[in-house]
Amino acid sequence: MIPELGHFFLILALVNAVILGTLPFYGAHTQHNGLMRLASKAAIGQFILLLASYICLTIAFVQDDFSVAYVANHSNTLLPLRYKVTAVWGSHEGSLLLWIMILAAWMAAVALFSKALTSVIRARVLATLGLISVGFVSFALFTSNPFERVLPFIPIDGADLNPLLQDFGMIVHPPMLYMGFVGFSVVFAFAIAGLLQGDLDQKWAKWARPWTTVAWIFLTIGIALGSWWAYYELGWGGWWFWDPVENASFMPWLAGTALLHSLAATEKRGAYKSWTVLLAILTFSLSLLGTFLVRSGVLTSVHAFATDPERGLFILTFLGLAVGGALALYAWQFDKLKSNNNYTLISKEIAIVLNNVLLFSSLLVVLLGTLYPLLADYLWEQKVSIGPPFFDPYFSFFFAFILFLIPFGQQMNWKQDKLSKILLLQLALLGLAVILSSLLLSWLASELLLWPLVGVSLSLWLTLACLAYVVKLSKNASSFLQGIKKIRRSYWGMLLAHTGLAVTTIGAIVTTFYSIEKDVRIEPQQTVAVGDLNIYFEKFDNFTFENYISSQATLKVSEDGDHLVTLKPEKRRYRVSGQLMTEAAIHPGLFSDLYISLAQPLEQGAWAIKVYYKPFVRWVWLGALLMALGGLLAVSDKRYRQKKFTKAKGERNES
Repeated sequence: MIPELGHFFLILALVNAVILGTLPFYGAHTQHNGLMRLASKAAIGQFILLLASYICLTIAFVQDDFSVAYVANHSNTLLPLRYKVTAVWGSHEGSLLLWIMILAAWMAAVALFSKALTSVIRARVLATLGLISVGFVSFALFTSNPFERVLPFIPIDGADLNPLLQDFGMIVHPPMLYMGFVGFSVVFAFAIAGLLQGDLDQKWAKWARPWTTVAWIFLTIGIALGSWWAYYELGWGGWWFWDPVENASFMPWLAGTALLHSLAATEKRGAYKSWTVLLAILTFSLSLLGTFLVRSGVLTSVHAFATDPERGLFILTFLGLAVGGALALYAWQFDKLKSNNNYTLISKEIAIVLNNVLLFSSLLVVLLGTLYPLLADYLWEQKVSIGPPFFDPYFSFFFAFILFLIPFGQQMNWKQDKLSKILLLQLALLGLAVILSSLLLSWLASELLLWPLVGVSLSLWLTLACLAYVVKLSKNASSFLQGIKKIRRSYWGMLLAHTGLAVTTIGAIVTTFYSIEKDVRIEPQQTVAVGDLNIYFEKFDNFTFENYISSQATLKVSEDGDHLVTLKPEKRRYRVSGQLMTEAAIHPGLFSDLYISLAQPLEQGAWAIKVYYKPFVRWVWLGALLMALGGLLAVSDKRYRQKKFTKAKGERNES
């Protein structure tokens, strides 16, 4: 009964989405206030319906209702309750339902927290989101229904959740990632509403910018959580591998970052209107492309996609309709997108142009490296693998120029500036950064490598430039502290985000070039030396838990005769699937991690273990946290809390 109720709510959500995607558009066109007000009510109703449907699926998991095919395939009576709840989004059908519910949550948020919008714009934004919801709810109902039964032959027990997903990372990573992915649909909806209005002015950019920032915050956190999860769960000590699934989330992040900066120019100066709206369309398009890559099966095998193309073709059709329609509307209204071009070559506007060119170039590198192997396999039946040897040098090339540009760009004034005012200070800061980087890298290793020196120097330069900008912003006050207090949150947000980017870059460079990996053979009661560390294999134990059996080594690590830490790496054999998983043991630190994982058993009770020294790896995620906090500060700026804007010209009060 509960699954049928969930299915019924999903059908009602489709009907409601059709109403939301049509009537408010007509109301906005005819200036009918009653139909425009319907948009907010329908958006909130959509969230309630999809939340109810999602709760029904969750109940089916908690109650071990194996008559539901999705539950039978991804749960088990031995699965702990917390993982039964997260198993709801453990595979395609349930994660799609989570995706759709999050889309409805964004719609409800727009309805509740966009009182400053004119009723015409709000109706068009919500109606656009309603049409997107029609596409995704239809996708769920007709190709990926999570409520399908397996009657009359109901299995006694389920097949279990993938052991890799029985982890805390599964609880937090997918929801955060989806919040970011789906959040860019709001920006897309603002672009469509602005194009229909025929006026993407500075006020439009002011409306769209906070929603873009919030989506970007969630996506930043989601990507960082995914990297952290892979680092500690997969047992190989890596935090990024340029996997197509990773790239599917990274591409919208790059486009969204470019969009944030372009929106700033549009809001402040009325510049780049046509490029800004095109970026909004592109960012959402990349979110849909990522959805296609992950959900069509094409990453597993392009031939599997060819033989069972239903899901992939549905997403491709939806992608074509949404993006094609948006681009057609963009072309139709292009002549109306007049921008303010009153600025000189040395100005913040030009810095933002260069920023966008470099980010877009970086995006093309990732896009090419992600899609080319799929095209080669499909068109020529050639297996091509593209990984770090391609991505690292080409992406790093453009990224280095981004780091070089930011210190100049954030110091420049809008409209015009003098390079001579900025150049001397920045060169001095760059010189100091090179000295500090040389000292840092010399402390890490005896050999000073060129490319780490370049990357860390640029990152430290950016950090110093952010500090210098704080001084610049506060210098006209009666005291430095008074000046600090007067700096707006948006400036603090920008500086914190840029500092976070520098911190992440330092972490990525240092851990990539200076990590140490050792394969060690060790027996019980034996001590082995790994660099300055002594590792003592004290004992080996077996433990039985609710859904797996753990084989755990106890390793005592000492340095210079002093006990440092006791680590307990594991091998877990899951009782239902029989799958063997490696659980690394990590001694975390701000400046380095000691990471040990069990490789394989050897003769006479000995084990092969992997020992990793990972300097500054935590900085990768610390920087992402700073970027997210920077975005949060920026979006909380008081100018985005204005209660009401003036009504749109020509808007009538009819019901």
